[in-house]
Amino acid sequence: MRTATTFLRSMARAAASVAVALAAACAVGPDYQRPAVPAPAAYKEQPPAEGSTVASDWKSAAPRDDARRGKWWELFGDSELNALEEQVEVSNQTLAQAVAQYRGARAAARFARGDFFPAITTSPSVTREQLSKNRPGVAPGTPTPATNDFVLPVDATYEADVWGRVRRNVESGVESARASAADLETVRLSLQAELATDYFLLRGQDAEKMLLDSTVKAYDKALQLTVNRYNQGVVSGVDVAQAQTQLETTRAQSTDIALSRAQLEHAIAILVGKPPSEFSLPEAPIGVPPVAVPAGLPSELLERRPDVAAAERRVAAANAQIGVAQAGFFPALLLTASGGFEAASLAKWFSAPSLFWSLGAALAQTIFEGGKRRAAKEEAVAAYDASVAAYRESVLTALQGVEDNLAALRLLQDEARQQAGAVAAAEKSLRLSQNRYEGGITIYLEVLTSQAIALSNERTAVELQERQMTASVNLIKELGGGWSMSDLPSPSAVFARQDAPPPASVPAPPRP
Repeated sequence: MRTATTFLRSMARAAASVAVALAAACAVGPDYQRPAVPAPAAYKEQPPAEGSTVASDWKSAAPRDDARRGKWWELFGDSELNALEEQVEVSNQTLAQAVAQYRGARAAARFARGDFFPAITTSPSVTREQLSKNRPGVAPGTPTPATNDFVLPVDATYEADVWGRVRRNVESGVESARASAADLETVRLSLQAELATDYFLLRGQDAEKMLLDSTVKAYDKALQLTVNRYNQGVVSGVDVAQAQTQLETTRAQSTDIALSRAQLEHAIAILVGKPPSEFSLPEAPIGVPPVAVPAGLPSELLERRPDVAAAERRVAAANAQIGVAQAGFFPALLLTASGGFEAASLAKWFSAPSLFWSLGAALAQTIFEGGKRRAAKEEAVAAYDASVAAYRESVLTALQGVEDNLAALRLLQDEARQQAGAVAAAEKSLRLSQNRYEGGITIYLEVLTSQAIALSNERTAVELQERQMTASVNLIKELGGGWSMSDLPSPSAVFARQDAPPPASVPAPPRP
């Protein structure tokens, strides 16, 4: 048994030595360089430091801005939102699906890495054989005793990575896994932003419904006043009908808001991984203002957006596949080794005289294959060019998203200020109209018109607050939510036997 163990260790050491020696060989194909992408010096829509009515609400990025990396929603200071966002991490099924896809990408990288090592197989066998006494060439009566054959073969095959095919394939697998990790963070950020957006829209609906409900009460009092004046013979039935119409129309609007609010509540329930029937949020208006979000420089966006990082890593993976295709033009060096023990009896099976072995090497080169290798390389180059175009497009889309939301926040703040003036003017007009009507100076139609204008302006002010909050969320999302390309797993982390990347806090399902 000691002889067998020594033999197997010797074969393993020899195979490892060959692998290490050949690992230093050249790797054909282009070395990766990040493609050039457009990166303007500054954002067009970001307010200047001076001379802007909203410049005081913006600040330059400071080191402490990363204090809440990964939990950007805490910037809003809403405890209800904080609790909901934490549930996305552990319960959302879309996120769990992305985690599983990342685990699969890491397994694929480990599968490719297996080609660095020799394949060692064995097929032990024990046979007892009785030859025919009547076989050709055997004299009649010649004894043919039954024989035993105990065989323990060990075969090793290894394709030396002379031209770097395996290295490039592993490189491609690692970069694909890192792209999948960035995809996971993109999904995570999208779900977090979607939850925050739905949450503030729901709170906006709550504020609007509270406004409508208070307006219904005011209109009901106005209706009672009009009915009293009608009973006194001061006004006609037309005024009563108009007041009744205004009241019922506003009630219908309040009911419609309740429907929209219910649908948003159901959407939030799904995001936190709960059945809508088991989830509810108490009514409350938006209680926090929009946050100031430092946009930084456009060049920093390439390092802060997980979707951009994923696209760039796929360019690196496609670049490595060009090397894999180019290695196909060169011969493959195959190394083989076999050995083992064979004996007619179990007692002599593992003795030194029972040892057999062989070593060999071969070159395999395709002479003619109808242009398949050239076509494979052209396909790899085309895939690389397509991934470069996708990467550049993702950068342009990211820049557009930041500019859109910078413009939205800048202009919505001005619009909200103007709308506040419109609300104040509409409320003053309504008070004057009511006083004129109660004094008998004007008809009820003037009051109705003032009421409709005031309510419309108040609802618009609430909607602007919703839009400001969602624009703040969207800007944080477009800036990457505090994520950094340094958060991508290293190659060693890709190969490590863990179920989720370091940034993730979603527990992996148990292995079957």
